Amino acid sequence: MEITGRLTADAVVRTVSEERKVVGFSIAINDTFRSNGEQKKITTFIDCSYWLNTGIAEYLKKGVWVQLYGRIGVNAYMSGSNEAKASLTFHTSEIKLLGGAAPKWEMPNVVAKEAETVQLSQSNSAFEGIDDVPF
Repeated sequence: MEITGRLTADAVVRTVSEERKVVGFSIAINDTFRSNGEQKKITTFIDCSYWLNTGIAEYLKKGVWVQLYGRIGVNAYMSGSNEAKASLTFHTSEIKLLGGAAPKWEMPNVVAKEAETVQLSQSNSAFEGIDDVPF
């Protein structure tokens, strides 16, 4: 399954056992639709977990746009006031950073250089002197 959204807060690395760590974060998915001629907006919040590499946490900052692959699960529970509640959890197997709120200086150098190259290439409409266009 694939989902795309914005991080609602910076990711947090939690230690689950002596040797296991997990990256926890939450995303918001905005959806807009029309009902009876009126435009409606819905935001769905999904808690996510990523077990494969805790190093990604430094790039998962509030507002960053991400595309996630994995599977979704539902957690049902009773609240303190004996009310039935549920939450969604996305068990993430792959993360793609699509950009967003982080300033350029926080992004990896490779990404910044690729963005510069694309911007320079696009400014020359005839692509003079470029033998191999990267797309």
